Amino acid sequence: MSELANYESFNIEVKDQIAHVQFSRPEALNTMNKAFWLELPRCVQDIEANTDARVIVISSTGKHFSAGMDLGVFSDPKSVPMSGDPGRMAENLRRVVLQLQDTLTSLERVRLPVLAAVHGGCIGGALDLVCAADSRYCTADAYFTIKETELGMTADVGTLQRLPKLMPEGVVRELAYTGRKFGAEEAHRLGFVNTVYESQEAMLEGVMAIAAQIAANSPLAVTGCKEMINFSRDHSVEDSLKYMATWQSGMFRPTDMMKSFQAKAQKQAPVYDDLFPVKDLFSN
Repeated sequence: MSELANYESFNIEVKDQIAHVQFSRPEALNTMNKAFWLELPRCVQDIEANTDARVIVISSTGKHFSAGMDLGVFSDPKSVPMSGDPGRMAENLRRVVLQLQDTLTSLERVRLPVLAAVHGGCIGGALDLVCAADSRYCTADAYFTIKETELGMTADVGTLQRLPKLMPEGVVRELAYTGRKFGAEEAHRLGFVNTVYESQEAMLEGVMAIAAQIAANSPLAVTGCKEMINFSRDHSVEDSLKYMATWQSGMFRPTDMMKSFQAKAQKQAPVYDDLFPVKDLFSN
């Protein structure tokens, strides 16, 4: 394994094939500043390419998971010019929004399952982020809000596209139109979060146990599950079944299945090979 880079926005620990990414700016309520948006996809790629991790757990520090977008992202004239030709300003803003969207899509694009462990407030852009995770867990004091509506704008980096696939559309419309908070109990009842824990300590213990179960399975089988579920969300059943058949014809090999059968016969835990790391073809 290579040594991971240092990040301004995150602390990363990789242990027992689980990468734990913690937001590390509690004094700023873990707001998503410019560094955050630049570092998140790099962090995910770094874990995938340079560690033996088979699952990523995202959690936070301080009072809240994250207070969402740091408005300074849009006040930097170098990134978002506020004067000049309106057409060129609009074209530039469109590219900025697409880049922000792509940052969060990195959580879907990575082959590893991503588990979000939320405590306190998960506000605005932070909700966009956890919507892109594979599974969500929270503490009893957690709450979520599509805050952008109250600020006079439309949420633009993923919540309105992903949340209707995770919760009833009528409820999502209400939450988006009103901007009201919804708490842990409601989030659990609607299926947005898998489990509600009494404390952050209990949540991390529980989520790490789930991550360990995932890491113990064949990484090829797990990444196949993620690929198929993501594809099926965005395509018809017929197209998804055809893609499944194509994936299976190319990726399925009996090696891991035989390891599983042999381990069960010997009453041992199976040991699977890691996936080949994702590397830049032109890097050294």
